Amino acid sequence: MRGVFLDTLTMKLEELDTSALEDSVDHWDFYQTTAPEETAGRIADAEVVISNKVVLDRATIENAPKLKLICVCATGTNNVDLAAAEEKGIPVKNVDGYTGSSLSQHTIALLLALATHWHRYNEDVKQGRWSRSPIFCRLDYPVIELAGKKLGIIGYGGLGRKVAHLGEALGMRVLVAESFTGEKKPGRVPLQELLAESDAISLHCPLTEQTDQLVDREFLDAMKPGALLINTARGGLVDEAALVDALKSGHLGGAALDVLSVEPPPADHPLLAKDIPNLVITPHNAWISRESRQRLLDGVVDNIREWRAAE
Repeated sequence: MRGVFLDTLTMKLEELDTSALEDSVDHWDFYQTTAPEETAGRIADAEVVISNKVVLDRATIENAPKLKLICVCATGTNNVDLAAAEEKGIPVKNVDGYTGSSLSQHTIALLLALATHWHRYNEDVKQGRWSRSPIFCRLDYPVIELAGKKLGIIGYGGLGRKVAHLGEALGMRVLVAESFTGEKKPGRVPLQELLAESDAISLHCPLTEQTDQLVDREFLDAMKPGALLINTARGGLVDEAALVDALKSGHLGGAALDVLSVEPPPADHPLLAKDIPNLVITPHNAWISRESRQRLLDGVVDNIREWRAAE
């Protein structure tokens, strides 16, 4: 049995224990990256394909005669044409829950950056501004205490719950938005109420037709003036032009993003402009702890083993 891993560079496999993966099929072909025009050729003789972000569209799937299993090395499966795979009887397996601790701590780190501006103060120290200060400290950027503030969570799965728990540990009061499915659950509040009352909002919902550009101008206008926005979910949840305007106008107190609509972003991406105030961006690395990547890889192996056992 032959397997192909199309984009190992996203996992930095040299830092991980890959022995179980290597033993899961008879032969592996590993590629650090795979361009769209290379995909069909690389999977032509494969029975098992692993992809993190490489797109497996209908044409690619239909022209892979030996393909029997697709493993997405991630939670989301939006890079695979699920309908085409189902029509050919090819299961598509993803991995849930592997990144909870890594992502939740990164989310809180982003929230703390917006609340304390520690990253800006650190840069001032490096630039010598503290050394030139006439007093013992610097008070250039406002610092707020999160204790007593309200943290709004949109998307209350495993990740949202972990972030809520950490927010409570900081003394924050957590508000959870009602489910987009319409299912009524105790303790949830309507979205409009959450927007009006939350001092910080953290996004943890999947990107679907319903949530695409959820954070639009209307959403941002409804947020409490001076509130903070954190997105470690999917870039497509946010109308990025509207976010730029909300930050420049001062209506939004700050935003911290680990994801953008295009990744990697082009150099002229509107959110990379240097004149946007109180914006922190990290390069989609909320999930990249070694422990998280190992759990993800182990989850892929489990999916392969379970499939083989059922064959």
